[in-house]
Amino acid sequence: MDTERHSPLRHTVAILSRGDAAARRDATAQNSRFVRVFEALGAVGIDARPVIYDESFADAVRDQLLAVDGVLVWVDPIHQGKTREALDPMLREVAAQGPWVSAHPDVILKMGVKDVLYRTRHLGWGADTYRYDTAASFRAEFPSRLQANGPRVLKQNRGNGGQGVWKIEALANTDSVVRILHAQRGSMPEDVPLDALLARCEPYFGWGGCIIDQPFQPRLPDGMIRCYMSGAKVAGFGQQRIKALIPPPPEGPDAPEAQPGPRIMHGPDASQFQALRRSMEDEWTPQMMDTLDLDEPSLPVIWDADFLYGPRNAAGADTYVLCEINASSCFAIPDEAPAAIARTVGQRLLRTREVRSGA
Repeated sequence: MDTERHSPLRHTVAILSRGDAAARRDATAQNSRFVRVFEALGAVGIDARPVIYDESFADAVRDQLLAVDGVLVWVDPIHQGKTREALDPMLREVAAQGPWVSAHPDVILKMGVKDVLYRTRHLGWGADTYRYDTAASFRAEFPSRLQANGPRVLKQNRGNGGQGVWKIEALANTDSVVRILHAQRGSMPEDVPLDALLARCEPYFGWGGCIIDQPFQPRLPDGMIRCYMSGAKVAGFGQQRIKALIPPPPEGPDAPEAQPGPRIMHGPDASQFQALRRSMEDEWTPQMMDTLDLDEPSLPVIWDADFLYGPRNAAGADTYVLCEINASSCFAIPDEAPAAIARTVGQRLLRTREVRSGA
């Protein structure tokens, strides 16, 4: 196996995702949800194999990863109560012994967490964003900001699927009760004591470490634009009407239904997104790399930046506000993205081989 990994003709990569023992036993490239990625990698001469991860058989997974040239990771920060707390150190260990890992856990901790919204707030995608590093600073600073600045959105540093993301509104004639709405599907608005909200958020200072505070964007009902990136280049777009953080409609036979719309995928050349593409490729991604001390080879082979519509500018054109960056498990992806992933993987593996050989 080690001979195969260092063959001058072929590279081997593992596509790592979470699952149980049965999923591990039955995993093939053909029955994987990443089948198009397997096909694209094969088309450029890269052998790819599925690897299923769970903490209960982590040692066996480590051995598999050490036997390949590269590892592509699709594991959510939080899944059915499990985190990446054990996985990330293992991936660091694997990367230190030779295989190239994307996205590397240290890169995720810079760009794939909500703290990126605070650290890059000065970029063109930024907003009036604050970070609370302790429960004490959160209790001391957030209530006055809420009263002064209107509805806010609180986000735990690491999460997915709307977990730990809240819209908070001050209520008229009181500063002790707030209206909250969780971004997880099926959540309903609640009026709760402010102290209860502060206590509910305190666990977010554990794994993940901070809370990010952004202004609520009034154009949220206009939808979200997901900009898919492979390295520093746009690989496509996804456009979707969303339901999260939008209060449900009034009940009644004539009331409209509030449902998230399907995500409509577009290639990188979609005309309606070229201004956003230019901003991402020419300005925001290079500026983000400079701010976070990242270079292009360390960027994930697939990641996405989720944008909400901000206020229109003086010319009436749309502006965009960064909502989050997904770097741990970016999927589903546009039809054009697997080929972009394969190209980027090929470039990274070639560069890694050259570095090892001293070329």
